[in-house]
Amino acid sequence: MKISQRAQAIDPFFAMEFGKRAAILAEQGHDVIRLSLGEPDFGAPPAVLEAAAAAAQAGALPYTAALGLPALREAIAGFYLREHGVAIAPERIVVTAGASAALLLVTAALVDPGDEVIVGDPSYPCNRQFLGSFGADVRLVATGPESRFQLDAASVHANWTERTRGVMVATPSNPTGTSVPPDELAAICALAREHGAWRIVDEIYLNLGDRDSAGRPPQTVLAVDDGAIVINSFSKYFGMTGWRLGWCVVPDALVPTMERLAQNYYICPSTIAQQAALACFTADSLAVCEARRVEFTRRRALVLDGLARIGLPVPVPPDGAFYVYFDVAGTGLTSWQFCERVLQEVHVALTPGKDFGHCGADSYVRLSYAASAAHLEEAIRRLGAFMEALRRQ
Repeated sequence: MKISQRAQAIDPFFAMEFGKRAAILAEQGHDVIRLSLGEPDFGAPPAVLEAAAAAAQAGALPYTAALGLPALREAIAGFYLREHGVAIAPERIVVTAGASAALLLVTAALVDPGDEVIVGDPSYPCNRQFLGSFGADVRLVATGPESRFQLDAASVHANWTERTRGVMVATPSNPTGTSVPPDELAAICALAREHGAWRIVDEIYLNLGDRDSAGRPPQTVLAVDDGAIVINSFSKYFGMTGWRLGWCVVPDALVPTMERLAQNYYICPSTIAQQAALACFTADSLAVCEARRVEFTRRRALVLDGLARIGLPVPVPPDGAFYVYFDVAGTGLTSWQFCERVLQEVHVALTPGKDFGHCGADSYVRLSYAASAAHLEEAIRRLGAFMEALRRQ
């Protein structure tokens, strides 16, 4: 059987690979702490679970419109207005089978073979894999602590060529948990607009970002660039990872194209997941999600303090999401070696920097603090023991 060049070009998602190794160890009876995946331990809010049960008991769950339930699109629009002060027509919101499907539709709609797209390095691997699958020439731009591991206007300008057709930014970012400052994001978008290029902004972790002094959530890019394309998800802030439900916000002109693609690629998002997701936007559910966000900030402090104590530096503390990107260069191990040995010797699953690009891939490791405080404390204890043994060696 001949495998397509497209499929052969895709690297494994190493976070999932280490997750598989962790599962094997767990099956063998080991107590494995899994900090390799970005999966909140809370699950969906109670009202969402109740709504799903009611939908299942109601009987038939027919296909919805390809762009999603009108009521859900309206609820998402209301969320933007209430949380971010941005008015968006519900017709511009496309409900998808997870944020991955949103990326699938958007890249299929915008990318032709040979188009150059600027993406920061490190960054979420699946973003560039979607682009590459549709023939994009992904131009990975190295970033570091000095720019918070994020693209800035200067780096985008320096790497722009006559073949550049778009730029993709994630803020807050996976794997670093760092955000692009609002003024910098506005400057990146303005630069792309001047060249007639599209802007995709991954805001999956936006509502898990730190609040300002007035208690307001981070600003969506739509507040400064109404023509940007936004990717978002119910997985992270709402804790609905396995429900596979996301959305994107696109310009009016792109909606018919998105509808045709959705009809052909997957018909519609899950009906039961959509009906349940309507309960995300009640006052009670939003209060639950906010309490969980605050808990994530407590867990972050626990992890940052613990890593500093055992000698694993974090060059840029995160301000959103639930990831810490720490430096293992001082251990004498590559990030891959560090993650392999930590998993085998002290049974803590982490993700090596190799997953997220080339820049610093051998030096950095991602830790997800989407686990319980008790598990995080125990993981830090085990990592400390590993570091102590490493120093003795």
